[in-house]
Amino acid sequence: MIILKSKSEIELMRKSGAILRDLLLYLEEKVKPGVSTKKLDEYAYDYIKKHNAQPSFLGYGGFPASICTSIDEVVVHGIPSHRRLEEGMIIGVDVGAILNGWQSDAARTFLVGEVSEEKKRLVETTRESFFVGVEQFRAGSRLGDISHAIQEYNESRGFSIVRAMVGHGIGRQMHEDPQVPNFGRAGHGVRLETGLVLAIEPMVNAGTWQVTTLDDDWTCVTLDGQPSAHYENTVALTENGAEILTL
Repeated sequence: MIILKSKSEIELMRKSGAILRDLLLYLEEKVKPGVSTKKLDEYAYDYIKKHNAQPSFLGYGGFPASICTSIDEVVVHGIPSHRRLEEGMIIGVDVGAILNGWQSDAARTFLVGEVSEEKKRLVETTRESFFVGVEQFRAGSRLGDISHAIQEYNESRGFSIVRAMVGHGIGRQMHEDPQVPNFGRAGHGVRLETGLVLAIEPMVNAGTWQVTTLDDDWTCVTLDGQPSAHYENTVALTENGAEILTL
């Protein structure tokens, strides 16, 4: 069941989203060669708690950390550890927060020092495709319009879209209806209405779209070992159009 949000509820989600917006800017400054992903997780936990919110990932389905840290071929759900970042890596940082009962969810892929031109292009294309998708987030349009726009943008630039995982509705729960694929047909799917809040999150691979999950039952990696990028924001459809709550 799709739960539409009122103006006052979107305002509460806006406040939750602002914490993630500022947290991701803060973490971007911390992403440097030599820093462990566990240290990034500690920074995130402390920041979220300092702002009177709760890290929504911590303990969710048994996940052991406040953020997901996904390096290079890891698509999503990488578990923070003592592994240290190295020059030339890319790292996807995915994080959620709960403030006064309302969720927000966002992700960025950061460059670690100097990276290859191909990795830069992957990260930038993934980010750009999110905004291409948001342009289709309009009252009266179809969910498939968002999905198709994201898929077409990435595939036209030689990249592939992950199919095993998708975006989602969000509100009092982190994962609500509807699912938001990053692939699909324009003109299909549920009709978009004012009050709908979605976590739109392209997950884009340099090689094959196929992925597999490691033995920890969390870490999702590309099947061919090629790098992957992730970009996500919580977006509300208001009377004034789409508003990105985590940017």
